[in-house]
Amino acid sequence: MKDTYYIALPELCTHYQIEMSFFNGLKEYGLIETITVEKKHCLHRDHIADVEKMIRMHQELNLNFEGIDTVFNLLKKIDHLKQELTRTKNRLKRFEDI
Repeated sequence: MKDTYYIALPELCTHYQIEMSFFNGLKEYGLIETITVEKKHCLHRDHIADVEKMIRMHQELNLNFEGIDTVFNLLKKIDHLKQELTRTKNRLKRFEDI
């Protein structure tokens, strides 16, 4: 496990100009997972895009943690349905070609 894959939450607070309590709330609500590296709570860099979305939802749309969770669950369902639709279209194409 390389430390370069993780970003310390205090650095994210400084970069996004947001309080540490926001990240603590996301963690308590189960929206993010952190690990401790050298006594600092860190977030995997692959999750930064989701965190940026959560920050925008919170700041621009004034959503609380429950609202953010609801939106992310709906987005996951939409992605799942898109994948299912693509698979169904591909299967249908096979029958149309016969």
